[in-house]
Amino acid sequence: MSKKLFIVVNEDRFFLSHRKDIAIKAMQEGYDVTIVCKDTGQHCDVKSLGLRVTNLPINPTGENIVEEFKTFWFLCKLYRKERPDVVHHVGLKNILWGGLAAYICKIKGVVNAVSGLGTLFNGNTPSITARITMMIMQISNNRKNVIVIFQNHEDESLFYRYNVVKKEQVTFIKGSGVDLAEFNFTPIPLNNEKIHVIFTGRMVREKGVLFLTEAAEMMRKTYEDKVDFWLCGRLSSTPNALTEEELRSHCDDNYIKWLGHRSDIIELLRKSTIVAFPSFYREGVPKSLIEAAAIGRPIITCDSIGCKDTVDDGINGFLIPIKDSKALAEKLSFLIERPELCIEMGKASRRKAEKEFALEHVVNTHINVYNSLSGR
Repeated sequence: MSKKLFIVVNEDRFFLSHRKDIAIKAMQEGYDVTIVCKDTGQHCDVKSLGLRVTNLPINPTGENIVEEFKTFWFLCKLYRKERPDVVHHVGLKNILWGGLAAYICKIKGVVNAVSGLGTLFNGNTPSITARITMMIMQISNNRKNVIVIFQNHEDESLFYRYNVVKKEQVTFIKGSGVDLAEFNFTPIPLNNEKIHVIFTGRMVREKGVLFLTEAAEMMRKTYEDKVDFWLCGRLSSTPNALTEEELRSHCDDNYIKWLGHRSDIIELLRKSTIVAFPSFYREGVPKSLIEAAAIGRPIITCDSIGCKDTVDDGINGFLIPIKDSKALAEKLSFLIERPELCIEMGKASRRKAEKEFALEHVVNTHINVYNSLSGR
């Protein structure tokens, strides 16, 4: 009889971009896989993979206690009815409510994947909400057959500090992985009319979008005819998201361009010269930077949690202080003036991706975790 595996993520589009290959491999290994996620219009794409889908009532960025309780109660009822052998919660909110539901329903195997802690744990002093969150997770994690996956060691250390996990519960996987064949190494094009600096990510302040546009403006007088900046990503519903009007006020559709959500990110990366990602958000390990490394591009990002795990400073790119548009402009100018260095750093990025971010390793590690929890 097949073992039941539930993978709980905020939204279908996140599942498709970050966890799809794990679910497909689990299905091929004989698991009965159900994806529990909010429907943003792509449930049909998930079903087309041969996977079952259940709609998750969740506001990924909300803090309304009534909405939060609905999410928790839904998962309790689902787990009681379906009795999955393993539940895999991705993201802090799903770990919080899904972990508690699994504890109450006595689900045998639980995987909690910490994919970044976002804004909740920004600052030196955790908020009351952050402390309560840790207290609840401390309760739900305090039992056998719970494995917690971390993408960076800072998040791991924080969970140790609050006694949320024990060392024997921890598995470390550096990011969501990248298909090295699909995102194959592509030499930096030297015959472009312009040098393309690319940012890929959601249009939220914490990703450093406005610091990038500010850096670009500092460089405009020198590089307007030589360089352009591509901002690739969708608008967001988070409290600190940029509005379309605000975003367009920083773009002129020539030197600085907002390209919106794109399905051809691979092609855009291949046409680019430099990847800039000045995020000061508490990331896991940004998938956009893993993909940039695989394609073979020098990366400029912040010396911040998650981001810094993608760059060996001075080898495959540069780490800069957070919220420092001047430092960003200086490093961009430095690389723009040195195409040979861009090429060498791009090659180093690819080597790093092959060594640390291969999707095959990520998928196989997850399957081993599932097997250990399900008794296969």
